[in-house]
Amino acid sequence: MRNREVLISGAGVAGPLLAYWLGRHGLRPTIVERAPALREGGYKVDVRGTAIEVLKRTGVYCAARARDTGMRQVTYVTKSGGKVAAVDADLLMGRRGDDIEVMRGDLVRILADAAAPVTEFIYGDAIASISSSGEVTFESGLSRRFDVIVGADGLHSATRRMAGLDAPLRHLGAYLSFATMPNDLRLDREEVFWAVPGRMAFLYSTGPDDPAKVGLVFASPELPRAEVTRERVAAEFAGDGWQIPRILESMADDFFVDSLSQVDLPRWSAGRVVLLGDAAFCPSPASGQGTSTALCGAYVLARALARHEDTAAAFAEYEGTLRPYTDRNIEVGRKMAGQMVPGGRFSIAMRNYAMRTLHLNPWNKQIIASATKPIFVAANALKLPAEDQPVAA
Repeated sequence: MRNREVLISGAGVAGPLLAYWLGRHGLRPTIVERAPALREGGYKVDVRGTAIEVLKRTGVYCAARARDTGMRQVTYVTKSGGKVAAVDADLLMGRRGDDIEVMRGDLVRILADAAAPVTEFIYGDAIASISSSGEVTFESGLSRRFDVIVGADGLHSATRRMAGLDAPLRHLGAYLSFATMPNDLRLDREEVFWAVPGRMAFLYSTGPDDPAKVGLVFASPELPRAEVTRERVAAEFAGDGWQIPRILESMADDFFVDSLSQVDLPRWSAGRVVLLGDAAFCPSPASGQGTSTALCGAYVLARALARHEDTAAAFAEYEGTLRPYTDRNIEVGRKMAGQMVPGGRFSIAMRNYAMRTLHLNPWNKQIIASATKPIFVAANALKLPAEDQPVAA
């Protein structure tokens, strides 16, 4: 049992954490990643609740906390760029206790470094086919047999499709794009939000000399994937003011756009294949919980594989333990999606008024705590077993 070979498709957040714990439990993990090297870019992500305990047990919490973005302020601006309000970032985002916010690339690097001593990494390759006996053929032509194949390859998982587990995504009514651009506004641990009906932009940087990260969100019915392009994003924001023209012309080569969607499957495994993270239970960026559910899922799956020699029993424990937690976070993502896309002028005006007057309200902390309570409850909806106590950071 403890020499079982496990192939993980995807070196994002979930894959390396799963590999670390598989190695710690005595199993032998291999990660295959289509990119030629670890993907260290990306946007900032929250880690909350039970996922913080996972990082502590993994021994990487201190390293992750040292890379916290340190965001200090959220600023709202008008259509023309006039300042509406500035709000304390931790207060507005509802972070509690040991919750952290880190750049995704920093977290991926920390987890990959932790997994490296016990993991074989294969870069620049991907799974081409999987047989019922566990024989995996890679796009490079290499063929190897594995006891378990884990699809941790994201929202549009190819592993999910090959395993016959694919299902339509749940489109949440919008598209979201990210990119890097010069920090012309000299933002210093500040995030700026701009909105008009049906469209929103947010811009942030972790320091005045660091590049800025930009996000653009626009409301839309579901589109064919071939139409989800940089050109479509530019067309949606054409003619808008403030920094939008500068954003559209200067977004770097790391531009990314995808639907604001969820993955909610009736089952997460078939035969020797099991899905993890966004491939199985994507709550969408609207939930703020995608990274945390991936971390918790990886921890639970590794433990189940270590506890059960029978693969089917391991998969059943994994899903039975985790599904109530992921269901709750998917529900939060569905409810929060409406806040990602601004409504009409009246709703934007009401939001601006609320932000402008928040500091005057003596109950502002209680108001924010109440508004963010669903995320807090969902983030803590999984209780980890008492064993596997933290290792030294």
